[in-house]
Formats: sequence, C-alpha cells, structure tokens
Amino acid sequence: MRKVIVAEFVSLDGVMENPAWTAPYWDDDLAAAQSELMYGCGALLLGRVTYQGFAEAWPKMEGQPGADQMNSIPKYVATTTLTEPTWNAQFIQGEVAEAVRALKAQPGPDLLVYGSAELLDTLRRNDLVDVYRLMVYPVVLGKGKKLFQEGDTLSKFRLLDSKPTGSGVLILTYGRDAATTSNSPQINPSTNG
Repeated sequence: MRKVIVAEFVSLDGVMENPAWTAPYWDDDLAAAQSELMYGCGALLLGRVTYQGFAEAWPKMEGQPGADQMNSIPKYVATTTLTEPTWNAQFIQGEVAEAVRALKAQPGPDLLVYGSAELLDTLRRNDLVDVYRLMVYPVVLGKGKKLFQEGDTLSKFRLLDSKPTGSGVLILTYGRDAATTSNSPQINPSTNG
C-alpha cells in the first residue's frame, strides 16, 4: 500500500504559507534531503494552487538539480475548477478523500504532498496522512496560514528521524503511530489549558 508523505516548510509558530521566507536558509543539507524525498516517491499529490505555481515555475528550470524529476514525475491534482491537465498531471475527479484512498490502495511508490494547504486539510480530516516531513525554520512569522488548524482530529505520530541542517533548520520526520484510530477526538486548544 502506498503512503501519503507530506513535506512542508514551517516556521517556529507553525506557518506554512508563502514560503519565500525560507530562501535564506537553503543549504546543501536541505537540498540533499529534498532530493532524497523526491526521488523516493513515485508521484506528487497537489492542490490546485500549488500545482499551478509549480507548473509555471518548474518547466523553466530544466537542467537545474531536481528539475528533471519534478517535471517528469506523475502528478495527481485536486481541483474543481481546472479542466485541461498539463505538466504530466491527472485531475482528481469526484470526492478527494475517496480518490486518495484509491490511489493509496494501488501498488507503487509513495505519494508526496508539497504545500497544498486545502488539500492537506482534507487529507488530515480523513486520516490519510502517513508521514510528515517537517522542515522547521528558525523564524517566527506572527501570522499566516498554519499547518495545523483548530478542530483538527487528534492523530498520533512517532518520530522516525531528526536532522539539523547547517543553516539551523530542523528536519523532522514523523510516521503514523499504529495506535491511532480514525475515531479520535478533535483537538480544541481552548480546553487544553
């Protein structure tokens, strides 16, 4: 069974939005970690906004590290508005959670999610994330879209790996805890004292 692996850049205060703030921290350690992850997965699973941004940028980067893999890898895109897939993409039709369950049940390499905040919300609500690869940056942004939302379902993960980079980013990899069930209670920060 394929896994859904979520790879996100996050600030210390959990912001994942518009990661231009990550650029000063990019180094060989992060490049190697991203390359390993990209080459280890067989397809991208993306939301519409991330797909459109990537489809605009990556084809122009031919010859740069990772560009050939990024441009050739199959992409599954959750969208209700786009009608003409490009850039080696296939649009997810119908209910997203059911479509992702079907993709996970197929044989083959894992599915990698970058960005895609709305898609990620759907995956979390439906207990479809198997691995989080969080690249935690030593910055506090104070505002922006958070990786985890109030009301998310309680899910337990175990630390699989941690690695600091030379620029101060901490790469944390968490895998699904076997004890987690889809009937877990919701998290309500206002009652967690």
